[in-house]
Amino acid sequence: MQDEANTLKVAAVQMVSATDPAVNMAAAARLIAQAAGDGARVVVLPEYFCLLGRKDTDKVAIREADGDGPLQAFLAEQAARHAVWLIGGTVPLASARPSRVRNACLVYGPEGTRRARYDKIHLFGLDRGGERFDESATIEAGRTPVVCDVGPWRIGLSVCYDVRFPELYRNLSPVDLIVVPSAFTYTTGQAHWEILLRARAIENQCYVLAPAQGGRHENGRRTWGHTMLIDPWGEIVSVLPEGEGVVAGSLQRARLLEVRASLPALKHRVM
Repeated sequence: MQDEANTLKVAAVQMVSATDPAVNMAAAARLIAQAAGDGARVVVLPEYFCLLGRKDTDKVAIREADGDGPLQAFLAEQAARHAVWLIGGTVPLASARPSRVRNACLVYGPEGTRRARYDKIHLFGLDRGGERFDESATIEAGRTPVVCDVGPWRIGLSVCYDVRFPELYRNLSPVDLIVVPSAFTYTTGQAHWEILLRARAIENQCYVLAPAQGGRHENGRRTWGHTMLIDPWGEIVSVLPEGEGVVAGSLQRARLLEVRASLPALKHRVM
């Protein structure tokens, strides 16, 4: 039995999601079971775990009403089945505009009840070297930062492109863990993924757990992967470069306290 006040075992799932939600849910179920079987109490899925479509509007076509739909039912059932805290990457939820969705990160407790919802605030845009992305064309941005308490552990929620905006994490601080479910492109991931994640861990003196999409997808897109767990000193605890799998490790209360005591940067903040 874990002493969860001092140690919390966590796991991040890496996927190579396809264009069929049923196929993706089956893959996610298998990987959640693996993580739970290895003792994880918190399991986090990547952004777009349910679908990386052939076109951006595919996610709008499978949007669900808040609190109702097969994707949300799947997450609730998996959390209850394995008695874990399940952070469900992102799910496309209906917005006020029928042509757009909210890219929502949903948290379910071990009994299968939803405990938190965070809608991605920062929407990715890229126009570089023939690659072009504009999430604002199909996604309505959220506005509210969210922290979810898992027992004594404070978890700050964020999604993918959010990691480039340190002011979001200052708003969440202090937290023990930041989660960053992502689908970074190969181009931006190769250049910036590790640097950004380690910076967020260092400046907030907390753990960062970043599950990712990682590989060549059915729709032709390639994502960077490198799902990782980073400690409060910025050291990489574990990483999976590419392909399906699970990255696991433990949050250690003593490590958080050691880092914050030896270099009390959070106490030195003046703005």
